Amino acid sequence: LVTAYAMYDDTHEDNYQRLYSPADFDNNPRWDQLTGEWTGIPYVDQLYRRGWSTIRENFFAYLKLEKEVVEGLTLSAGAYRHDNDGRGDWVPPYLADVFDDMGGAETEFTGAGTAFGAPVLGTIYFVDPSGAALAPAMGCASSITFPYGGAGPEYDPACYPANAIAVQSYRHTHYQKHRTGVTGDFDWVADLGDVENTLRGGIWYEDTVRDEYRDWHKITDTTVGYEFDSQPYYMQYNRSYPQTTFKWYVEDTVTFGPVAATFGVKQFNNDVERIDNFGLTSDVKIESDSGVLLSGGLVVTPMDGVEVFAGYSENYKALNDLILERPASALDDLEPETSRVIDAGVRYQGGPVTAAITYFDVEFDNRLIFLDSSTSAGPNYLIGTDGSFFNAGGIESQGIEFLATFQATDFLSLYTSYTYNDSTYIGTGDAAVDATVGIVPGEQVAGIAKHMFVASADVTYNQFYGGLSAKYVGDRNVYANGGFVAESYVVADLYAGVSGSAISDDLSNIDLRITVNNLFDKEYLGSIAVNSGAWIGSPRTVALSLTADF
Repeated sequence: LVTAYAMYDDTHEDNYQRLYSPADFDNNPRWDQLTGEWTGIPYVDQLYRRGWSTIRENFFAYLKLEKEVVEGLTLSAGAYRHDNDGRGDWVPPYLADVFDDMGGAETEFTGAGTAFGAPVLGTIYFVDPSGAALAPAMGCASSITFPYGGAGPEYDPACYPANAIAVQSYRHTHYQKHRTGVTGDFDWVADLGDVENTLRGGIWYEDTVRDEYRDWHKITDTTVGYEFDSQPYYMQYNRSYPQTTFKWYVEDTVTFGPVAATFGVKQFNNDVERIDNFGLTSDVKIESDSGVLLSGGLVVTPMDGVEVFAGYSENYKALNDLILERPASALDDLEPETSRVIDAGVRYQGGPVTAAITYFDVEFDNRLIFLDSSTSAGPNYLIGTDGSFFNAGGIESQGIEFLATFQATDFLSLYTSYTYNDSTYIGTGDAAVDATVGIVPGEQVAGIAKHMFVASADVTYNQFYGGLSAKYVGDRNVYANGGFVAESYVVADLYAGVSGSAISDDLSNIDLRITVNNLFDKEYLGSIAVNSGAWIGSPRTVALSLTADF
């Protein structure tokens, strides 16, 4: 058996901004505080939506071969390639001062050169007609109140002479990622009398190179729009991150009568490097070895339609290249993040009812922490190499998950689920460190709701179908210390569709569907950026789709 697959996408997204306090949401729950009109005032235009862009291209392809070489033994092998090229944009409300022009015309403004990896001497907000940097008038108080609580006098045009020229940057972070990988697996099924034994195993190897550099361009004319000079005045950094990952695993499942038992082992090895193409920081390499990770499970079927199960697994996350972006991190002191998961429960399937209830217990250790550069005071656009990662405690989670489906009639199906998740922070043991990173031991983990509930009804009748669902999400902390809580919400979704066969058998390959998300136009905070704010939930959206199969 040969399977081949390839895909390509080209995306340009204008992003959304987070809200940093309940007051931001209460002030206008429909607005993320990015703007749609260019004002000509750089401090305000730093939130111009078209300047908060993500541009990327993706190509992914794989080839897989599978063959049963002898009865019961199947071998498979695969190879894949992934190319990702992209750019992230921002519009800082100043020029970074990277040339010492001794009070003369600023090279950053005139476009006379590009600085490569230079230290930042300061920031330039306004220049005179000759291009020399200006300072605001002594004693001037800014009248700018938006965004981020208002601006200082250095940002306010009213604090400069009438002929002063406002300056601004268009900052690009360019990245490329190329991944090549191979896999090899075997699956051996053998009957040993009353016992069926299935032995699986395999390897995975991936070679990755990620390149990233950041450049700053002058916005050509801040009174007109966000178009920028093609030549950057500053290339802040340029780095490459080669990385290799290797995994092996073996898993054996033994089935005898109503009992199936599984035991497995796996291990990861990961090497990642930082190569500084400007020579500003030392080249480094870190190796992460997971050790042998265990997993196991037991499934017992005491009667038809009933399964009792339990499982255990150990997991690991390698130290990755994001850590190497911050050279101040004490690499020798960092440990990979680890977790262990225990779960147990019962599944039932009989007649029109399918249901399951699961208890889970998760312990997550060696949590890596880095303080994000985006705060309620605005982004630190100049961040490039400062800050550091460190291990800071972990997380404990216990809870239950319940789900059930009821086929009420031939055309009506009902579904419900409930999750209780008590996830709390484990402290570092150092109260000062906990305070620095905003951890309160025992506090509910940011972004995790303790209670979630879903209910839905789906109808299929001849060529027509439709459904209505509702989801409840409980209160969630936005910050680890509980200082900002995203309140609970309920949203409902509706869909309805019809097959073209309702008109003619010749149109049976055509499907028409309408989907309404957030049916009642609920105002709520949706996704959480832990310790870095929350995004407003999407308003009511209506989509009409036509699908044709050939």
